[in-house]
Amino acid sequence: MRLLAIDTATERCSVALRIDGRTIERAIELPRGHADLVLPMVDEVLKEGGLQLRDLDCIAYGRGPGGFTGVRIAVGVVQGLAFGADLPTVGISNLAAVAQQVAHEGDRILVCMDARMDQVYWSEFVREPGSELVTSLGSERVDAPDAVAGGNYTVLAGTGFKAYPALAARLTQPDRRIASTALPRASDIALLAEAEFRAGRTKPAAEAEPVYVRDQVAHVKSP
Repeated sequence: MRLLAIDTATERCSVALRIDGRTIERAIELPRGHADLVLPMVDEVLKEGGLQLRDLDCIAYGRGPGGFTGVRIAVGVVQGLAFGADLPTVGISNLAAVAQQVAHEGDRILVCMDARMDQVYWSEFVREPGSELVTSLGSERVDAPDAVAGGNYTVLAGTGFKAYPALAARLTQPDRRIASTALPRASDIALLAEAEFRAGRTKPAAEAEPVYVRDQVAHVKSP
């Protein structure tokens, strides 16, 4: 299988190419400028893999939640590339990508990503024994850090734990691993997208869409 994945939802801009289980990836962390970086990175991984767009089976993307502008960049780029090459698309949760990055077999993972405006995007995942991939245990939410539910987690992951130390202090336990700097990676999005493609859960380019979770873009201060 040949699949390209793109993610620009956070400060990490990354692109990954999966060719029959082998991954070629490019990534850089910058506060902005992803729109200028992502297409040259696509060209780099395709060149290294010896492929052109028309040789691919699918294009995947981080569909959010994340920065509004960043998520829109990924969706727009993927729509253009997929439409031009007549390829299907797969959108993957950025929270699931973080969970996939840190999960060991049997882990139950709480992912909390900094959503700004004194909030976090969060959800729960599990990697069942015998499985290579994480699966969701509930809906994706955006809440104040003190509204994040406790549970029998084995891993805490995401920038929300770094941005809000009280959240980390409340949920950290001696037997829990914590990855407070974890950001989504295109390589994990590609891995999860392969399973979606094989299950037939793809969409045409025109139907690729972001998932914001939060509708409010600007924080309005009280007078």
